[in-house]
Amino acid sequence: MTLADKITLLRVVLAPVFFALYFLPGSAAGAIWMVATLWVVFLVAEITDGLDGMVARRLNQSSDFGKLFDPFADTLVQLTFFLCFTLDGVFPAVLFLVVIYREFAILFVRNLMLQKGATMGARMSGKAKTVAYIVACSFAMVYVSLLRLDIRQIAFLTPIFRVAAIVVFAVSVIFSVVSFFDYVSVYRSYRKAR
Repeated sequence: MTLADKITLLRVVLAPVFFALYFLPGSAAGAIWMVATLWVVFLVAEITDGLDGMVARRLNQSSDFGKLFDPFADTLVQLTFFLCFTLDGVFPAVLFLVVIYREFAILFVRNLMLQKGATMGARMSGKAKTVAYIVACSFAMVYVSLLRLDIRQIAFLTPIFRVAAIVVFAVSVIFSVVSFFDYVSVYRSYRKAR
């Protein structure tokens, strides 16, 4: 594994860690440590999302494996975050279901490309979708943090962040559907060219 792949692997490891920490029972006294730890895991996972690509380009470590491993790690992390927020009642389940369907459909399209002897790397539409996912998760993280910390002086912000998280999540789901059709069009163009 290259250094870039090891950075990607860190995201794969952090996904179940985040899930376990998110649902770990704790006391009100330990809430600040739990929230801080969740934020560290969340931020490291998101930072490594961009870092692995930068390292791969800078050290000339781009590979077909990395082109497939990176979106796999992205999907694993994003679905883990979304599952936590959906189970916690932050994100609507129907939107989460659309995301799951989209991710499986993309996997199918990528496999079709592999059958043709080509790998499909990340597209700009997919990157825009990822940014929207990160923003939605950030709002959800703030909302969950405010709930867990229960700071009365800023309690009025809690519902604002929940609504913002849902709105941005809905927008990100639209981005994800649009990016799916972008990937399908790439596959169709590749198939016609062959």
